[in-house]
This record gives sequence, structure tokens and C-alpha cells, in this order.
Amino acid sequence: MGFFEGGLAPLASSVLTHQTPLYVQYYVTARCNLKCEQCNVIFANADQEECTTEQAERIAENLAAIGTSIVLLTGGEPFIRTDIVDIAAAFVRNGVHPRLQTNGFATLEQLDRMVEIGAHDISISLDTLQPALQERINGGFEGSWHDAIRRVAHINATFPNDAFCAFGCVLAPSNIEQIIPVIEFATRIGWWVSLVPAHQTPTTSPRSFSSYDPSMVFQEADLPRVREVLERVRSMKSEGFNLYDSDEYLDDIYRYVSRQPIRWRRRNDDACDSPNLYFAIQPNGDMSVCCDYRLGNRFPAHADDFPQRYRERAMFAEAHAVAKACSGCMYGSFPEITISARYLRPMLQRAKLFARGGLHRQLQRLTYEEMVDLAASLAPPAVVEVGR
Repeated sequence: MGFFEGGLAPLASSVLTHQTPLYVQYYVTARCNLKCEQCNVIFANADQEECTTEQAERIAENLAAIGTSIVLLTGGEPFIRTDIVDIAAAFVRNGVHPRLQTNGFATLEQLDRMVEIGAHDISISLDTLQPALQERINGGFEGSWHDAIRRVAHINATFPNDAFCAFGCVLAPSNIEQIIPVIEFATRIGWWVSLVPAHQTPTTSPRSFSSYDPSMVFQEADLPRVREVLERVRSMKSEGFNLYDSDEYLDDIYRYVSRQPIRWRRRNDDACDSPNLYFAIQPNGDMSVCCDYRLGNRFPAHADDFPQRYRERAMFAEAHAVAKACSGCMYGSFPEITISARYLRPMLQRAKLFARGGLHRQLQRLTYEEMVDLAASLAPPAVVEVGR
């Protein structure tokens, strides 16, 4: 299923009017097989029951009714749900493009079934080419890096040529030297990379997704190297490496990690575009502003009246008040959508990528063993950290 098989009109309406959601993040579960150091969402959403398959199917119908173009099926680890293929199929049937996300837990059978139903847009978490470091980042789960690479090799062997495959890579002090090799590896095998800086918050100001771990924060002495890496990343993009992030977003990554005000929201009165261009859905089906903030009132996305309630002024006012009070984030998709919708150059660059098939890269049919060897050849020397 291509991005526009449901038609160009819904996406164009979102970008031009800012009144219909281009993108929705659906947290189908809070359960996860890992305990990654940069993520707190499995704890934040642990108080909720998951939607049934039927409720998830109703969410697909309702998102189509309000003009949604893309839905990210995320978690937790979404492939923990045994009905995840059925959920993805519901969005395909309703003309909403499903983007899949996994840390490498997905079974080969699940991946094969996704191809059968026409869902072959997938993101896998990969923060380093060093297995031991990835396992530490993942919470000490031995073999988790190799599990992810096995899935990557299977995807490259079975997904169609028009598949969009990307690595979600978290930029943190522990892996700053890994970013460039990950981009090189991704490009060599036909994948993309999207960077997200680690988010940390004190326990006195909790956010659902953000980590409480202070080791996620770059120190002043780290910033010159962060700038060097981001400048090299920007030049790699112009050289043809598969980096999805816009220049404006990369600039704001540096501002964010150096504790400067970010700028991507400045054309919307310093608020993000939730719920106009995007929003999130919690495991129980309730609409929320984003992964960090819930609404005071409940707006179940599986309810029959959700399309009507979504358009009500009261809901928009409540969501905008939350967004306006937020100091801002750099969670990839939301900033990039606002940047593409409100800034001309990124809008034109994105339009060229989507409309002309520029997102498609030939997936290289390498075996798991060949991918491991390639990663080893690109990985920087392992560094033994003091205190580890």
C-alpha cells in the first residue's frame, strides 16, 4: 500500500488547511519485552486496559472519517499483541496508511502476514552497531540487537520494492559516536534513519514518555562533539545518505540538547499542531495530545460519536491549552509534520520525496550473517566507560 493509495486529497487538506490530522500515533499496548533506558511510556500507560480488536477496528473507521492519512502502530512493543495484523488490516481496509514499529520482537510470520495485507512501512529501533551497547540501552536484554538484525534481514528478503523501512535512532550521550555508522549501515542496506534526541525530565515534572534518568542529558563539555556530529549528519544527507530528518529539525535537535529554546513551533504561537495535524491515542482508545500529555476529559476514539466530538470547539480548546503550556519536544514525527506544513522549503522537499517515489530505496538482499559482518566493519571501536 503506497502512501497515497487512499488519494492525495486527505494529505493535501491536512498540509494546506491544518484542520485534519495527517498523522496519528496509536499506542496499541503498554506492554513491552524490553526496558529501554530512554523510555518511560510502558510505566506511564500501565494503568490502562487495551482496546479489543473490535474497538481498534472502530478506531480505524473513525480516523478515516476525520481524514487521517497515516497511523503509527506503536507501544510498548506493538507486536506483543497477537491481533496486531488484524489491527493493521483494519486501517488498510479504511484507506489509512499503517506505519509499523517494532524493537525486533515481531515474529517472521507476523512480518510475512503484514506484507500479505499490504502493510509494509516499518520502523525498527537501532541506536548502535555494537550489540553489547544496544543490549545495555535496551535494559540488559541479551541478544536484542541480534534479534533486530534478524528481522531486518527478513524484511529485506520479503518486503516489496516500494516498502519504506527506517531505523529509529535515539541520540544520547551513550551513543553519540554511533550515529554516523548507523546512517552508513542503513544506507548500505536500503533503509532510512530518523533521529530523536533522548528526552529526560525530573520526577517533579513528569511526562509520560520522557525518562527520569539524568544520564540521558548531554553535559556542556559534550556539546562541541554533538554539534560536529550533527553537522556531519547534515552533510551526509546532501551526499545522498538515507537520513529522513529536515535541516530545520536537525538544528532544533542541537538547541534541545543544549537546553536552548526550540524553534519549530514559532509559526503557531509557540504551540505544536495537536490536535489539528496530529494527536495520539492511548492503549484504552482515549485521544490524547501526544505521548506525554493526556486530556482532562475523555474522548474515546472508538466511540460512535468520535468524528463529531473531534470537530467540536471544546475538544480543540482543551487540547490547545495543553499544547500551549508545554515547553516543547523533539519527538520526530510531530515536529517534522509541523515543519513540513508551515515552512515552504521543507514542504517542497517532502512533496518531492513522496510524490516522485523518492522515499523508495532498493532493499539489499543480505543475509543476517552478512548484515552482522557489515555492521562490524562500520562500527567504531568499543569504548569502555568509567563506572560501567
